[in-house]
This record gives sequence, C-alpha cells and structure tokens, in this order.
Amino acid sequence: MKELIYYTRKPIDSVYYDARIAYSMHLGINNGTKFEALNHNSGVLFALATENKDGSLNPKCLRNPFIFYKKDGSGFYILAVRTDGEGETDTESIGSILLWESKDLLRYKEIGMIKVGSSEVEKIFCEYDAEKTAYKLMWSVDNGKWYMMYIEDFVADMQIRRETECESPAFSYVETDIEGAVDCNVIEVSDDIADRLVKKLTVPKHIGNKVSESIKVTCREELDNVRVQALYSDGTCASKRVDWDICGIDFAKPGEYDIKGNIHKDHFEFPVAFNRADPCIAFWNGKYYFIATNDADSNHSLYVREADTIPELVGAEEKLILDSDMYDYAKGLLWAPEFHEVEGKLYRFLALTSGEFFCEESHVMELCEGGNPSHKEDWSAPKRVVRKDGKDICEMGKEITLDMTCFKWQGDYYAVWSQRQFIPKDLGAWLYIAKINPREPWKLLSEPVILSKPDYGWANNHTFVDEGPFALLSDDRVILTFSSAAVDTSYVVSMLTIEKGKDLLVRENWEKNNYPILTSRSVPGEFGTGHNAYVTDEYGDVWNTYHARPGTEGVRSSGIRRVHFDIDSLPILDMTEDLDVSPEFSEVCTKLIIE
Repeated sequence: MKELIYYTRKPIDSVYYDARIAYSMHLGINNGTKFEALNHNSGVLFALATENKDGSLNPKCLRNPFIFYKKDGSGFYILAVRTDGEGETDTESIGSILLWESKDLLRYKEIGMIKVGSSEVEKIFCEYDAEKTAYKLMWSVDNGKWYMMYIEDFVADMQIRRETECESPAFSYVETDIEGAVDCNVIEVSDDIADRLVKKLTVPKHIGNKVSESIKVTCREELDNVRVQALYSDGTCASKRVDWDICGIDFAKPGEYDIKGNIHKDHFEFPVAFNRADPCIAFWNGKYYFIATNDADSNHSLYVREADTIPELVGAEEKLILDSDMYDYAKGLLWAPEFHEVEGKLYRFLALTSGEFFCEESHVMELCEGGNPSHKEDWSAPKRVVRKDGKDICEMGKEITLDMTCFKWQGDYYAVWSQRQFIPKDLGAWLYIAKINPREPWKLLSEPVILSKPDYGWANNHTFVDEGPFALLSDDRVILTFSSAAVDTSYVVSMLTIEKGKDLLVRENWEKNNYPILTSRSVPGEFGTGHNAYVTDEYGDVWNTYHARPGTEGVRSSGIRRVHFDIDSLPILDMTEDLDVSPEFSEVCTKLIIE
C-alpha cells in the first residue's frame, strides 16, 4: 500500500494559479521520504458548472474534498463542498455535498448533490460501517458543530435524512512542503493504483534502450533503416533512428565491426516562430507546409513555409498566400488556418470576416489541380461553410464560428469547430461537430451537434471558451484535443475521446478529460500553451505544433515537440527533448555484420 494525499491549493494570482484552478482536488504520492505532487501540482478533479435556462454557465469549484473506498472496494467515492467560481459560498449548494465516483482516481464521474440539511457545509468525513451495512457520513457546518447520518446507497438516495449531532472525526492530515497545498488529507491505495497514478500524472523519462546484439546489413541504406527502442520510466517505448559513426567501415567488404552511434534527436528551440499562433503543419506531395495565425500584423495576412523536412521548416522562407486586400469579404481578421486532405485534394480551413469581429465565420479554400500550397494564385476564393440546405451555420453578427478542423473516421468526414453566441447573451465558445460533404467540404451533411461546453474551472478561467480542436486517430478511437480559457497564461489543452464503433454525433458517446493535459505549469518558460495540431513525419513520429508565450507577457509564438503516447496510448504533450532522449542514454553500441 502507498500513501496518497489529496488537497486543494491556495490561489496565487490570476497569472500563475487562479482560483478557478486552485480550488480543485490535487494529488500527491509518498515516495518513501516525502510527498511529491503529481500532475505538475495541478488539479485533477474539477466541479462542473451549472447551466441556466438561457444556456449560460455558472462556474463552480470545490473545497475540502474527501476520498473513501466503496463498500465493495471496487473504487472510490469523492465528496466535496461545492463553491462558486472564486472559491466562495455557492448559494446553489448550501446544505448539500457534491459526490463523484472513480475507479482509479484518474477518471471521475460527477454523480450530483447530496442534500444533508439547510446550513452551509464546511468539512466532510465518510467511511463504510460494516455493522450498520451503510456509509457513515459526517459533516460540519458554519457554527463548528458536526452531524452524521447513515446512507445505504449514495447513488440511489441523495435526499436529506435524519441527522444526528456528533463529535468531530479524526482526519489524517499531513504536513507537506508542496507549494500552496491546503489541508492535505491522506488515503492508502494499492501499489497498482499508486503505480498507475505516477505513470499517468508524471512525465515519463528516457531510462535506457533496447538494442540488438548484432545488426546484419548488406549496404549503408539498410543500416540507416535500423531502429532502437528507447525505454521510458512508465514502461512505454519509442522507436528511434540512430546517427551511426561509420568511420572505418567499408560496406563493400563483408565482415564484423564494433559500431556505435547516437540516438537521433531533432532540436526545436522554443519558439520556432515568433508572433505565430494556432500553428499547423501538413504533408502534401512530398513536402511539409507550415501555416499559422499572424499576430505580427494583427491577423491580417497568412504566410506559408515549405520544406523537405519538419526541422527545415524552422528556417524556411515565408510566402504570402492570403491577406485582407485580396477579397472584399475578407477584410478583417484571418484566423487559425489549417491544411487538410479530403479525398485526395488539399483544402485550407480558416476563419475570416468582412471587417467586424462579430462576423467572423469559418471558410474553406481549395488548392487547384497540380497547384503548390505556397502559391497564393493556386488557391480558390474562400467559400463560407454552410449547412446541408445551404443556409448559414449561424446568424452573422450574433454568433461567430472559427477554428474549424477536419478528419476522416470510418469512411466519413467530420468537421469540428468553435462557435460563440454573443447576442442576446454571450454564452462563451462551444465545440460543435457535423459530417461534411467530401466533394464540397464547405457543406455540412448533418445538423451541428454540441460536443463540449467550457464547464470546468480550467475551461472558463478568465473567459468561457472551448476552441482549437484537432484530431489524433488510432485504430480503436478518436482523440480530439482542444484548447480552453482566455488566450493568456490561463490557456490550456484538454481532450475528448470516443471509442471505435460509437456514433461521433452523439455527445454522450464522448468522454471528456476532467483536467487539462497541457498548461502553463507543464514546461518551464512556456505560458498559455494551446491551439495545437499534429503531423506524422516520414519516420512515423507524431509531432505537436502549438503556440505558447515565452514569458507571461510574451507574444504568442509557435513550438514543435514530439508526441509520446502513455500506457493507455493517449498523447503526452509535455515531454521535453531531454526527457525524450536523455544525454545519459543517447549513445548506443552493437556489432555490425556486413554480409
């Protein structure tokens, strides 16, 4: 068994750790000498916002969480006091306690509110009483008194019962030097659960390699194709190229040689491009193309870089392919361009407006037959994305659409985008999904379906926004990462997943991560990370292009980092180059046999 602590944090300020994210449940593990924070000392459990009749959201947080085992030991219940978005009293929750369940303390399902009285709840304690065959729930109120009641089934009966005054229970609070931690309570968990929490909530590091004892080749080209397996602390691995030292080796002469080399590591110093936000890299006809929102001129032009390899994109020449002088209806903001191949043709998805921000809408441009993506004259005029009946997706001037992405799944093409209503009331930005026509990808084939709302504290921090979706596809599921919160230091990335065989147009079929997977706390020196896209290179490596700020006041700028996949084959976006390939284990040696 291992000791696990859970706690909330003291908010620092609106830049480094705001109340919306501080008032969430954090986890830490006893490493044998002290407790270490997991997940970069960021929260893993957040309370859902409540929704008003007009669709607007009321942000919620939590305090004083308490974890305890289900009676059959199959998982956990978590109880907490629900607060408003700033950690203060939530008038909707007075006299109630919020309940979740979890099998592994990684994925959580919010069950709802348990009504226990009419006074504001302060602290909570609960344990299963085998003699009573019921849970003994205890809580304190604002006058310091403690009460208790027995509950046989939390899920079946969540209404008020007869309460009894009682003595304060004995909490297992521990002291820790973890930054900002408040009232750290402790629970013992199995070694398996603890091990899984560590593997999922810490960034893996390169700890060694698996190298064949000998390599048989007939030529230099065959040696270049040899791969080694880099091994990581979470039990995962990655196939790596090697830059072999071939001095003194004659490939025309059969024989045996001792050979060594270094694991190949592409270096991308952040940022790879200043004033470039919402970056996207695509592979088309043997070339790589980089495009991004241009913050240098307040989003009034788009430039493309072309290169033979992804590393060569960093220093490649930029070529103008669109600006606000080319079309009368594209005089304003040019946002979030992406390249997507649909049925063998290349398209550019982007948002533009005739001038006013409140008229920003998603458009699609088509590359002409045999055209070059870096030549502006090879692109069609932008076509506005419309519903299957030809009508606009939303009413211009009242709502906007942006950040549209595209992917193919099980024979159908889908678009996902961000849509925001401003009139009659600002509802924040929500994610929508629909099927699209592969022959005319600016036309929807199905009605838009709401996919996600900014209903967690990390998504409605400073503003209510879900945007910047992009899909990662595997054999068994769709992984859709997206960005949330304001486009400042609070900007984060989280994800939605759906299993193969399920209908993508049913919102309930998607599982939404309770916490973000990339934040300002993930990589030192990178703030407000988000709006990312993915590309797979010629060697099978998946790369994440993203923007962040080099400093809290820095401009939005682009970065590139390899995507590692964790023990569940889900993306890790914060593995830095030295964690990916450690200098300590970069050299490999083996015996080369030339036949």
